[in-house]
Amino acid sequence: MHRPLVLAAVAALLCAGCSTADAGNRDKGAGASPSEASSGSRSAVRTAVATLREGSAGFRQKIELEGEGQVYGLTLTGGFDFAADKGHLAVDLPGGAIDHSEQVFADGKIYINGAHGIGEDAWGVVPRDEAEAHYLLRAPLNDPEHVLEQIAAMRKISREGEENIQGVRAVRYRGILDHRTITLRMAPDVRTKMNQARDTLGSDLPVFADAWVDGRGRLVQTRTSVNMSGARSTVTMTLSDIGEPVRMTVPRAADTVPVAEVSGILNG
Repeated sequence: MHRPLVLAAVAALLCAGCSTADAGNRDKGAGASPSEASSGSRSAVRTAVATLREGSAGFRQKIELEGEGQVYGLTLTGGFDFAADKGHLAVDLPGGAIDHSEQVFADGKIYINGAHGIGEDAWGVVPRDEAEAHYLLRAPLNDPEHVLEQIAAMRKISREGEENIQGVRAVRYRGILDHRTITLRMAPDVRTKMNQARDTLGSDLPVFADAWVDGRGRLVQTRTSVNMSGARSTVTMTLSDIGEPVRMTVPRAADTVPVAEVSGILNG
């Protein structure tokens, strides 16, 4: 199987052999009942997400796709002013047919270059609320706000102890994402296949989410993951420069062309 096909197969539904899943550590923590611990953890995560949404941050996202004994990786870097709904990012896939793409978010639109069908010096433009996800655990056109929305919807959350994230001590919280959350803003054809996979499995797909919150109540890292019979997808977003201004340049109208849809492994 050629590399792009492997990437597509691994990143899409990951439903081959749905009977096997890696549940990870589910410790509840000491000193509180399971319901009390879950409620407190849920509040900590949602508060951290809400606080970030009122500010800005730089971010680096690592997407790992594993299948047929091979691991492939995409890297996203950028900055986002969540309060102002604007930001920018770059996506890199070493060795890919298209190995670099850029997106700019501003004025309710997403501008993109480096995508199939868009000229080298042009920017495609898509209404932000019309962008769709085409792969499991991917955001529509890599929109980081989508990641935060999913993390805020974590269920059955447990406190997993403290870890060091970029030199900062942070509490790790782990939970699950339900079917509604993982299919949020998915393209209709992909959503249909996801529904079929859930029906075959007889329950929601085993998708886990982690959030790291530092001592100041700030969200410093997130992760979503799924593992079924050796097919894995893991998306880790690390936040930095929290509260710092985000600088970006919006493409000129003369350099843009409206597009109905942008797909491909780089674009979610």
